[in-house]
Amino acid sequence: MTYLLSIIVFLPLFFLLIFCFVPSQQSKIFKMGSVAVTFIQFVLSLVAYLVLPKGEQALIGITDMATLGLVEKYTWIDVQIGQLGRFKIDYFLGIDGLNAALFVLSTFVLWIGSVSSWEIQEKEKGYFSLYMLLSTSVTGCFVALDFFLFFLFFEFMLLPMYFLIGLWGGKRREYAAVKFFIYTFLGSIFILIVLIGLYLSTQSFDMLAMTQLANFRPDTVFHPANDFTLFSFSTREWAFILLFLGFIIKLPAVPMHTWLPDAHVEAPTPISVVLAGILLKVGGYGLIRTAYCIFPEIAFQFSFYVALIGVLSMLYGAFVALGQTNLKRMIAYSSVSHMGFILLGLASATVEGINGAIYQLFSHGILSSMLFLCAGVIYSRTHHLEMENYRGLASKMPQYAVLVTLAFFASLGLPTFSGFIGELMVFLGAFEAGAVGTLPLWLPMLSIFTLLIGAGYFLWTLQKMFFGKFSVKESIRVEALTDLTIREKLMLVTLGVLAVVFGLFPSLILNVSNSSVEYLVKILQAK
Repeated sequence: MTYLLSIIVFLPLFFLLIFCFVPSQQSKIFKMGSVAVTFIQFVLSLVAYLVLPKGEQALIGITDMATLGLVEKYTWIDVQIGQLGRFKIDYFLGIDGLNAALFVLSTFVLWIGSVSSWEIQEKEKGYFSLYMLLSTSVTGCFVALDFFLFFLFFEFMLLPMYFLIGLWGGKRREYAAVKFFIYTFLGSIFILIVLIGLYLSTQSFDMLAMTQLANFRPDTVFHPANDFTLFSFSTREWAFILLFLGFIIKLPAVPMHTWLPDAHVEAPTPISVVLAGILLKVGGYGLIRTAYCIFPEIAFQFSFYVALIGVLSMLYGAFVALGQTNLKRMIAYSSVSHMGFILLGLASATVEGINGAIYQLFSHGILSSMLFLCAGVIYSRTHHLEMENYRGLASKMPQYAVLVTLAFFASLGLPTFSGFIGELMVFLGAFEAGAVGTLPLWLPMLSIFTLLIGAGYFLWTLQKMFFGKFSVKESIRVEALTDLTIREKLMLVTLGVLAVVFGLFPSLILNVSNSSVEYLVKILQAK
């Protein structure tokens, strides 16, 4: 298993090269190849997860796992350049407690997205070629431990997503694609500024080395001994702020969220699934891996502001979702609300809170994928997403109604579902932080109202669309409202089962993440 992670990451690129030589008319080859590649990625990532040692404090001991093939580190570029001296970039991949579950999630959602992509009926060669490029970029982001390599994968995600939305999306696809690109590219610029400063301060792009203050040169801008300030903030504070802004655009959080509803509404269903299920998680993971691990004292110092933005996102996203009439837009704003839990959990600087944030990232990946697939089912039949166009769908599509009900109840955080575990742990961490004075108690108390509002918009949508006397808009053909196909049932039932499994057995994730989180909390609370 020496090259296990590399095989997982670059397998789609190998098939992308094969796709280049396949005639455009052979659409089944592209579809079957995509499903096969992403399924192999998922199986191999699951193997990596299962052999990952439990209890490893991977933030400081990740190289000990090299014998298992879970770490790959080779010199990529090593040259002497002028005043910079030695310019060195490593090909450094690895998984630990912070990224292992999200890595498996990414490969699983990519597989679900490829199965969903069988509905694509035009320009299949271009679509699936871009999907393969996206698969490599996304999985690479979650395992890259060299900051330059991480940034490279992060940037490459923009290109396939831009074209997948802009070419295969809805009526306003060009607007949504450009907005997505501009927002995310702005975040990339913020991250790049810090990336350059970190390299000049450490002469390395190694993200694990950057967590050790001893690796920072005393005469550089990101060393705490340097008293250089700009607008009353130190350079380390500015670095944290820029990383925070860069990644909450991707998360997204209020007020950097406005690209998300447009992108979701216009994107084809499989791309909405990947966008909600994985790409938002890159923002949360990047925030933990860089801002929190490299600048822990600043993260702790800014806990109140991080929590405040998280709670604002939770409430704002929930209230706006409550007023939506478009099914996809409602789900998109619910995602904004649920991503606020991530920031609140991180701001608590507790083991429970940060574990809850990671669990919420994982859980939301499953549930948001299921929600957008549910929206895609009705759209594929009628090409309408306005909720007022439907009434009493349960009488015509009973299997679909059951799985939508399960997805809605899981998303509003009922016990026995994965969403309950993540939210509960975030609240436990936030109230613990409030008890010791890290956060004011009114913040977690206020955030609890999100659960009530969430129940409101999910239950209102369920009642309005699925129950009561059957009726649809005149332009919708009743005969088009057929129940789930085998392919749709495969995807939705699989996601529903996982939502229950991870709601009943949270240790499947926590046993791996806990030790890394405990180490991170120690360095946060030591500052």
